[in-house]
Amino acid sequence: MGEPMEIFDLTGKVAVVTGGNGGIGLGMARGLARAGANIAVVARNEEKSAQAVQSLQGMGVQAQAFQADVTDADAVSNVIDAVTQAFGGIHILINNAGINIRKRPEDLKPDEWQLVLNTNLTSAYLCSRACYPVFKRAGGGKILNNGSMLSIFGTPWGPAYAASKGGMVQLTKSLATAWAEDDIQVNCFLPGWVDTELTRNARREVDDLHERVLARTPAGRWGDVEDFEGLAVFLASSASDFITGAVIPVDGGFSVSG
Repeated sequence: MGEPMEIFDLTGKVAVVTGGNGGIGLGMARGLARAGANIAVVARNEEKSAQAVQSLQGMGVQAQAFQADVTDADAVSNVIDAVTQAFGGIHILINNAGINIRKRPEDLKPDEWQLVLNTNLTSAYLCSRACYPVFKRAGGGKILNNGSMLSIFGTPWGPAYAASKGGMVQLTKSLATAWAEDDIQVNCFLPGWVDTELTRNARREVDDLHERVLARTPAGRWGDVEDFEGLAVFLASSASDFITGAVIPVDGGFSVSG
C-alpha cells in the first residue's frame, strides 16, 4: 500500500464536484486540492463558481468551472465529456448538488416534490452513470454521495428531501455492488447539522433549531465545511480501496445521541 502518506496522495487525479462552488461541496473540493487533486466544479451559479475556482487554483492545483443542469441526462453527459476532454480523465465524483423545499407533506406540490427528487437523487444517478465508462477505462474510480441525517430520520417539514436522501443511501449500496468488480468504490456520507447557507436559512425558518441542535450534538457545536476535508481525501484515495457501500455519519455524534 506504500508509505503512510502516499495512500492519501491524490496528485494528478481529477475530481468532479457537483454543487462544488460553496458549502460542503467546496469544503470537500478544498480537501482534495490539498491532497493534490485537480478539481472540476459543476454548478449553476457562474459567479460563485468563478470565486471557488480562483480559491482552488490558489492552492496550486488546476481547477475549472462547468455550468450544467445536473437533472438533465444530456447536459450531464455533455459536461462529463467536457471535463474528460479538459483534464484528460476523471477519477473521483462527488455527488453533492442538492436543494430543499421546507413544506409539510400536505402543502408540498407535486412539481416541488419532483424538483427536489430530481436535483438531489436523480442527478447523482445521472452523474454516476455518465462517469462509469470513464472510470472503467481508467481501471477504477471513487464516488462520494452526499446524504443527510434525514437519510435515517424523518421530519414533518422535508418529505421530499428526506425521501431523496434515503434514496441516496440505497443508490450508493446498489452502485457499490454493481461496480465493485470494476474497482469503483461508492460510499455515502451523512452530514449532521453543518453551518452552511442552507442551514442558516433553516435556522431562520425553524424555531429554536440552533438550541436544539446544540443540545442533541455530543460534540457541542455545529459542523464546519472544513470537517469534510479529511473525509473527502480518505474516501477518494487508495486508503479506502476496500471500503464500498458504506454510510458514514459526519455529525459530531448527533445520530447516536439519545
